[in-house]
Amino acid sequence: MTITAADVNKLRQMTGAGMMDCKKALTEAGGDFEKAIDELRKKGQKVAANRGDRESKEGTVLAKVTPDNKRGVVLAINCETDFVAINAEFVKMVGNVLDIAIEKNAKTADDLKALSYDGKITIADKLIEQTGVIGEKIELTKFETIEAPFVLAYVHPGNKLANIVGFSSPSVKPEVAKDVAMQVAAMAPVAVDKGDVDAETIKREIEVGKEQAREEGKPEDMLEKIAMGKLNKFYKESTLLNQEFIKDNKKTIAQYLNDSEKGLTVTAFKRIALG
Repeated sequence: MTITAADVNKLRQMTGAGMMDCKKALTEAGGDFEKAIDELRKKGQKVAANRGDRESKEGTVLAKVTPDNKRGVVLAINCETDFVAINAEFVKMVGNVLDIAIEKNAKTADDLKALSYDGKITIADKLIEQTGVIGEKIELTKFETIEAPFVLAYVHPGNKLANIVGFSSPSVKPEVAKDVAMQVAAMAPVAVDKGDVDAETIKREIEVGKEQAREEGKPEDMLEKIAMGKLNKFYKESTLLNQEFIKDNKKTIAQYLNDSEKGLTVTAFKRIALG
């Protein structure tokens, strides 16, 4: 069967693959476009395997909430170079995946990757396909979701950092929710409150505090007390509700929220940043 330039161009428009790759795929598929697309996907699988040891540190991070603001999703799809990460088509693809996650109520990254991207292939296969088309390792590296009476999504300019924050009240003021989301973006807290810090982190902070005090020549019988003091400082600096509000350091985030609406608090947050 003769493969025409129009055929090659059509497949190129359908897949974004290079002209020579499209011609070769169509030739191997005997002119069958569906089979040709499969051939290109197979090429993507091969490229993905060959590039498995490559680091994909660049990419796009986006976040979005459902129309009722009850659920939010934040995710990162990584690539190898910033050139690809800022490409409009790549950002659009990430946005499409995010929309699917919202629409289909995906709970985990595996759930999301198993969903259909366009009615023809799954999201997992789409990422493999794009690995072949772009020539870089493309992968969904992070996926987080939360539900709350009110959820706000924040995407920092440049699409390298985004977060979702859940609040205890559906009547939280938009400007207050945004302030807290920007606090999460800027200050990178490790947990919402003291009680949410995992035991391993607490143990590590205490050991670090003891060692620092020991290096400073403090008496051994004072190390535990000093370490606990350093742990409390860690809580103030690294847990969201206990952090100083960046717009008014006379208040903690907990105080700022309560001043806005009595009893208002943050139920959860998820923050993703590249690098």
